[in-house]
Amino acid sequence: MKKFKKATYAIVFAVICASTFQCASNKEIASTFEQEAPFKVKPVTFQEWYAGIKVGGTGINMFIPITDVKDNVFIQDVYFRNLKSKLVKSGGKYKAILKNPSSDYTFKKAEKPADYPFTLKDDECVVSYSENGQTKYHKIIALNEVAGTYYEHGAPSIYSIVTSAGMASLDDEEEDDN
Repeated sequence: MKKFKKATYAIVFAVICASTFQCASNKEIASTFEQEAPFKVKPVTFQEWYAGIKVGGTGINMFIPITDVKDNVFIQDVYFRNLKSKLVKSGGKYKAILKNPSSDYTFKKAEKPADYPFTLKDDECVVSYSENGQTKYHKIIALNEVAGTYYEHGAPSIYSIVTSAGMASLDDEEEDDN
């Protein structure tokens, strides 16, 4: 009977400890990753960048080709390397600019904010989306990195399109010679 009582106490103690540690891990939403997303994702590409002016800083460009999005689904944000940004549809892809809060001109991974909901490897990202008004998360692994880039005049913008007012041509020079 003594052994049964000790075993009961040990089990109760183990359950209490397990529930305590379980509550500590609730900050991470990882257990709610959707295995089957209501859209298709082709290979994801990212590119680190830095700006040539003091206030430009550094960051990451994300290019996520998402297709076959159902009507009741709205793509929202991307989480990558402790950064978060809105995803914007442009030219058949979703794009995001993740600006590093550090003022250093290096491609150093950002510190994880206290309210950041995920612990991800450097080649993983999470896409958040709304389906029927409920926010859900889809984890993407094995991202493709392309060579970094330099923006001379500051941080890039995916919200505006730079267009040229003119076009270079050799034909104009030939006409002037006649």
